[in-house]
Amino acid sequence: MLDGLCLAHPGLKRVGEDQRTIARSSDMPKGKVGLVSGGGSGHLPLFTGYVGEALLDACAIGNVFEGPTINSCQDAIAAANGGAGVLCLFGNYGGDRMNFEMASEFAELEGITTRTVLGTDDIASAGPDEASKRRGVAGLIFAYKTAGAKAAAGADLDSVAEIAQKTVDRTRTIGVALSSCQIPGAAEPNFIIGDNEIEMGMGIHGEPGIWRSPIRPADELVDEMIAKLLTERPDNTSRVAILVNSLGATPLEELFILYRRAAEQLNTAGLEIVRPLIGPYVTSMEMGGASISLCFLDDEIEALLAAPADCPFWRVG
Repeated sequence: MLDGLCLAHPGLKRVGEDQRTIARSSDMPKGKVGLVSGGGSGHLPLFTGYVGEALLDACAIGNVFEGPTINSCQDAIAAANGGAGVLCLFGNYGGDRMNFEMASEFAELEGITTRTVLGTDDIASAGPDEASKRRGVAGLIFAYKTAGAKAAAGADLDSVAEIAQKTVDRTRTIGVALSSCQIPGAAEPNFIIGDNEIEMGMGIHGEPGIWRSPIRPADELVDEMIAKLLTERPDNTSRVAILVNSLGATPLEELFILYRRAAEQLNTAGLEIVRPLIGPYVTSMEMGGASISLCFLDDEIEALLAAPADCPFWRVG
């Protein structure tokens, strides 16, 4: 898979002893803050698909639904080292946290300064009072974009980490699942859900959601999803970026049905939509379903989301 990705996109290359890290083919600019991420395979375009200009500089990748190894995390940090420090930005999962933490300690011994910011946008995984425990899902790409733009503009490591954290803090996601996925080689699907059932809040690895019921109309589902996302709307927010994301098997035709209703609900709530994204940006193999992410904008985040960027699956400007 990684060989094919790099063949199709010559701006990417495999690096490291075990070749489980994807980096930009061009040399890392001296004096630029590096931005790295990592996670398991099975979620393309997340994670490796966002390596590119003004986005990630390198990404460690594990087996399907398995976190990257310490070695590949070290390789990603080394590949993204331009001498100004490296921000590690990844989803809040135990294995990823442990391996990036150890890789960062080794990097510090080699004179590379690192910072870590965790994606924690999945509101179904914990309540607002435990927001730091939430999983990172599709909304993570908004932080990739703002942190990547900030680093490309020449900001220092603390500033890049600060905008990444602010973007995470202002982003919320919730998903619905209609069918499961199956890890290659596994005897059974990751979970079982009936043909006439739907589950709200299921995670991208099949983690349990908050309710399961017979299938409901699309508008009814979107109304509930938007209502839940808006319960954590920051004060004095009037503009929002939205991502309506396919989990793998849901076609664009159905995503646009969801977006139509979401746009109506956000307009009713007095929110103006900026730069909508509709498509498969963070998948879960062939899982049927979709997620909606809202990034509540301020002037700084909006400007950074609009800054030019280019990777195999997302181009801005």
